[in-house]
Parts: sequence; structure tokens; C-alpha cells
Amino acid sequence: MNENEIYQSQYAYATVSERSQFIRKTYLNLAFAFLAFIACEAFLLSWQPAVELAAKMVSGNNWLIVLLAFMGVSWLASSWALNPYSLGKQYAGLYLYVIAESVIFLPILLLAEAIAPDAIPQAAILTAALSGGISVYAFISGKNFSYLGSFITMGFFVSLGIIVCALLFGLQLGLWFSGAMIIFAGIAVLYQTSAIIHQYDNSQYVAAALGLFSAIALMFWYILQFLISSRR
Repeated sequence: MNENEIYQSQYAYATVSERSQFIRKTYLNLAFAFLAFIACEAFLLSWQPAVELAAKMVSGNNWLIVLLAFMGVSWLASSWALNPYSLGKQYAGLYLYVIAESVIFLPILLLAEAIAPDAIPQAAILTAALSGGISVYAFISGKNFSYLGSFITMGFFVSLGIIVCALLFGLQLGLWFSGAMIIFAGIAVLYQTSAIIHQYDNSQYVAAALGLFSAIALMFWYILQFLISSRR
């Protein structure tokens, strides 16, 4: 083996090693994000002012305002997480998003506790199994699913439009909508996992963790909603 081949081999090893380290950091940050989410929810569910706030969030058309505020916070958190100059700002974005998710999840978790407490752990197990299986498939197949990005963007706006119409006109979104959104969330998990493998830069592990966290949280929301609706 000549010097050029030795250099190329060492470069390839370094590249693979750096990517492996990036993936480990991404999933470590994802794990910490979910631990923080669980801790925030445990606190909020036991804090009476938060419980009272949850009741106000879903009264009248307030939920529409909550959704718009959540979208704004999500955009801000994502932009911070993608900041290339400050690691501290990246983490601030990740945990700002975790806190926002904790707040917006509060009403549905309180509803689940009142109607079907066992639905929460069941939804968590199903979410872990589905998102884990999808992620494993993405890694094993090695395919680049970046082409799903336009579909996810379109699906997001379509689903948002349906939700807004339901809120404004008092429509009931049944099991069919929750089921469709579970499938949509699964596609989002596939897209985000593929982005971790193929798209994100090695320095963007915080943003990658946020992207996958948001997709898994969306899946958990709609699986929980599906379980609650099926028991009413």
C-alpha cells in the first residue's frame, strides 16, 4: 500500500469515526431531551397552577392561540438549535422546545389520566416500538429519504388546516384523523432518522436530536389521542 492509499484509508476511517460520534451524540441528546420532558410533565401534572392553565388552554378558541404560539416557539427553538456559532444557544433551543412540548402535552395527559390512565404507558410503549422499528429500518436500509421533506411540509400544512377548521367550526376529528397522523408521524421519524444518517453536519447533533424528538413526540401525541378516543 502506497502513501496515498494509506492517507485515503486513514481519512475514510476518520470520516466514519466522526459520523459515528455524531450519531452517538445525537441519540444521547435525544435521550436527555426525553428525560427532561418526563421530568417537566411530572412537575406540571402535580402543580395546581399548571393544571388550571391547562383547563384555560382548551377552553373556547384558546387552543388555536396555543397552537400558533407553539409554532412560533418551535420556529425559534429550531433556529437556535441550528446556530453554528454557539453551542449554548443550540442547547437553549433544544430545551426551549422540550418545555414547549411539555406545556402543550399537559391537557391531553390530564384527559388521559381522567379517562384512561393506562393509555399513557401504552402509548409510550407503542411509540417507542414504532419509532424504534422505523429508525432501525432507516439504518439497515441505508437509503436516503430526503425526498420525503416536501411531502412532510405539505402534510404539515394540510393537517394544520384541518385542525384549524375543526376548531373554528366545531368539527370532531375522529379516529381516522389520529390514525392518519400516526402514519404521518412515522414518515416524519423516517425522514428525521435519514437526515441524521445522511444530511446533518457532524456539528449539528443538537439540531438533529431536536428534529427527531419533535417527530417522536408527534407520534406519541396521536397514539395517545387514538387510545383515548377509542375508549370513549
